[in-house]
Amino acid sequence: MDKLNLLKLFVSAVDHGGFAAAANHLGLSASTLSKGMARLEDNINIKLFHRSTRQVHLTDAGSRYLITARRIILELEQCEQTLKQTNDLPCGKVKINLPVSYGRLYVMPLLQEFNQLYPDIELEISFNDSYVDILEQGIDLTIRTGKFDDQRLVARKLSPIDLLICAAPDYLASHGVPSCAAEYSQHTWIRFKYRQTGRLMPITVNEGQEEEGYDPGRQFIVDDGEALAELCAQGLGLTQMPHFIARDWLKRKQIVSISPYLRSSQGVYCIYPKREFLPAKVKVLIEYLIRKVEQSGENTYHSWAETLQPISDDINLKGV
Repeated sequence: MDKLNLLKLFVSAVDHGGFAAAANHLGLSASTLSKGMARLEDNINIKLFHRSTRQVHLTDAGSRYLITARRIILELEQCEQTLKQTNDLPCGKVKINLPVSYGRLYVMPLLQEFNQLYPDIELEISFNDSYVDILEQGIDLTIRTGKFDDQRLVARKLSPIDLLICAAPDYLASHGVPSCAAEYSQHTWIRFKYRQTGRLMPITVNEGQEEEGYDPGRQFIVDDGEALAELCAQGLGLTQMPHFIARDWLKRKQIVSISPYLRSSQGVYCIYPKREFLPAKVKVLIEYLIRKVEQSGENTYHSWAETLQPISDDINLKGV
């Protein structure tokens, strides 16, 4: 039996005037409680009780010990109550780690409203496209794109990742719109390189009923998603990018999609540590992000890219 439980038994024995009454109140046998008090006395090497056949009385040392034992138990109960109240209220610091592009394009525009709704939550935000051990670094919530398989963590899917092949209208007006994947190699390409591995992201295309990785060329290589879209908007070539990077550029008509969306095997996830009681400050942030993503036309199974109509070569590109 641990020291704290022994202290609680000690205080109960005093409050109920003896071992038998305290044991009856606690649902224990008198023998169990008596042995517990003997263990406590042996542990501190001090006699706490004067025992007789019918009752027990505190020694002088026991009386002094009782004052400290009561204070320790009371302070612990008060601390636990405070922690519970804090855990139940949306307040305090939340450490968030975001992927660079998704964080800037999808999450950052939402934080002003979130702050107005929950002014007592302090957000500490970091950006990183590389793997981050959120348990080791004490991060409350991260958003990650890719696949998820860490059993220590909880993952809630925000959306699938849909891939779009895009180009600037001016580029297509000058070079034409490729009508099939076989014509992709006739065009200049802007490619994305993974920082962690140094590998190029393959261009994924539909060939019949199957998806295949395709290498049409690599005239420009970048390791930043927003730079990928920026170069594309400048008319430097074709590129394939996730829907969440393409969204705002498409809305501004700085780029257009030239093929139907392609559903990748990856997704966008809210990830947080497994715990029995999720703090309210983390819970409200997760629910807020999920709600806002759904309002933008995305959910666990769908993205807005499904409704996007690709441009064709018979459209007046100057009017886009």
